[in-house]
Amino acid sequence: MKMYIPDDYRPSLTPEMSEQTIKMLKQWFQEEFSVALNLRRVTAPLFVLSGTGINDDLNGTEHAVSFNVKDMGGVKAEVVHSLAKWKRMKLGAYNIPVGFGLYTDMNAIRADEELDNLHSLYVDQWDWERTISKDDRNVDFLKRMVKKIYTVIQSMEQKIYHEFPHITPCLPDNIEFIYSEDLLTMYPDLTPKEREFQAAKKYGAIFIIGIGRKLANGEKHDGRAPDYDDWTTPTDDKHCGLNGDIVVWNPVLKNAFEISSMGIRVDKTALLRQLELENCLERKDMKFHKMLLNDEMPLSIGGGIGQSRLCMFMLRCAHIGEVQTSLWPDDMIDVCRKHQIILK
Repeated sequence: MKMYIPDDYRPSLTPEMSEQTIKMLKQWFQEEFSVALNLRRVTAPLFVLSGTGINDDLNGTEHAVSFNVKDMGGVKAEVVHSLAKWKRMKLGAYNIPVGFGLYTDMNAIRADEELDNLHSLYVDQWDWERTISKDDRNVDFLKRMVKKIYTVIQSMEQKIYHEFPHITPCLPDNIEFIYSEDLLTMYPDLTPKEREFQAAKKYGAIFIIGIGRKLANGEKHDGRAPDYDDWTTPTDDKHCGLNGDIVVWNPVLKNAFEISSMGIRVDKTALLRQLELENCLERKDMKFHKMLLNDEMPLSIGGGIGQSRLCMFMLRCAHIGEVQTSLWPDDMIDVCRKHQIILK
């Protein structure tokens, strides 16, 4: 069992007040977020057909929960990991113009997760996607979108403080942008997670650019599927990538805390380059990839923002199970209960 127990932990709100506040927080966020990025809400699928290339492959090792559809000749469907590719298809289907996009409430099951303070079998996030132009495919545009999202997150912290003055704000005024390659240079003897720890502790809020590619030491900062985020397009000889993670310093867990993963999506050139790098060029024949290679989908930027992660951070919770209902090992439930951490 991988767990961190804060010293002398006490929940910031009663269970009843917590439930009401989670509802308010989610409503506040999606209203401000949709306005800030010009997004409209759409309904999302819980599952998609297997073999179409539509489901998110995450790091490429996770197995999707699947089942056979009796009334469709036994065809196999699988519960989504996220909607990274599905959203881009919908941008084209709805003919959403440049500068506008969509968001949805995404619910997923990730059966291979290692359960701890942050990771659950159940994943809930706001998945979003926005149509962009060719001229928007650059780091400066990516940074502008990150700043918009960070501003909304800051606004949520201020709203919570207004309602509950004992939950004091901790986010810095600005988010720091750091390339994964520069993190390696800064902390060459540390693991990727240890680098995130040091940078998040130093700056309070960071956006790590270029996740998925191999760094100078031959290792990746973290895994990314090759067919949605663009993590290889160069900006100069050293700095690569048009994607990244929003990571903040969590004062309760005293650790780096990822809230969002996002990025400018692959164009045809980046898709073929990344499929080749990951030795999976056979995906070219899947539905999603054919559509992209045939110019049947727009250029886009998108990502996911963890709903439970955001609520957990804002309410200063020690465990994600305090803000969502899932399954937890008995020994984890017992240890948490002894330390005033009540899992739903």
